[in-house]
Amino acid sequence: MADVPSAALYRTVALIRGFEQRAIELVRSGVVLGGIHPYTGQEAIAAGTCAVLRPEDVITSTHRGHGHVLAKGADPARMMAELAGRTTGLNQGRGGSMHAADFGVGVLGANAIVGAGVPIAAGAAWAFRRAGSDRVAVGYFGDGAVSQGVVLETFNLAALWRVPVVLVCENNGFATSMRTADTVAGSILGRAAAFGIPARAVDGTDPEAVLDATAEAVARARAGGGPTLLECTTYRFDAHHTWEHTARPRYRTDAEVAAGRTRDPLEIQGARIPAAARAAIDAELGSLLDHAVRYARTGPHPDPATALDHLYATGLRGRAGAR
Repeated sequence: MADVPSAALYRTVALIRGFEQRAIELVRSGVVLGGIHPYTGQEAIAAGTCAVLRPEDVITSTHRGHGHVLAKGADPARMMAELAGRTTGLNQGRGGSMHAADFGVGVLGANAIVGAGVPIAAGAAWAFRRAGSDRVAVGYFGDGAVSQGVVLETFNLAALWRVPVVLVCENNGFATSMRTADTVAGSILGRAAAFGIPARAVDGTDPEAVLDATAEAVARARAGGGPTLLECTTYRFDAHHTWEHTARPRYRTDAEVAAGRTRDPLEIQGARIPAAARAAIDAELGSLLDHAVRYARTGPHPDPATALDHLYATGLRGRAGAR
């Protein structure tokens, strides 16, 4: 296994779990408007992949991206403030849940468009290769993205140009409410094989299994070997979106969810460290996340007069009423 302490992996998993629990509470209380896509149950993937990366490596994320952003090193308080739409957030409250970015820690951005982060990650990796750097990019996407044309086009170019990108498919069994088996012909690994990309199935509920697979893929990328695809099989414990908490669509049974919860990344990794160490981490994170909630609640809302700021990289400001 890569040289990452088990306690460090547990801390990341527990940080993401606690963050999502508090974020859901803020949705219910009306502090976070519009809802979120909870990452609960999938924490092992973000924790295991990001533990292998260097600070200068980059990632692109998805609509379900809080875990990736936190695992790469973003400040939980500023992330929570971003969800709450406050100017103290990572992106001054303009990105929100599905578009959070933090270039300072290598998060090029979450993306609400299914599969859209994959070509961005490959583009960054291509730039690294052109510059003679050994930096690596990781692009996350779900099972619902594997039939998107832009994802398959990216597979082709990444393989053709041997770019240092790790393609991480988080297969939680559902594209919103559609089962993977009903929407994906063939297999996800088979799609990578068609382009000559090495691919590996990974237990996405086990942080250390994800870490080991990622370490191998990252080492290959740094050495000039090109892309690797990791299909991390996992299970989403919560709703596709918090909208489901009130609408309650019935696309999976309570028994199925209960069975999926038996492979809990928090418990799997927690069992690998001493009880006292786990309790200390939990206490530390409790204080950290309590602060994050206070920070999010008390931050200022954006001034509507600034709504047209930051539209252009040149600094050019849009005109109110322009069509």
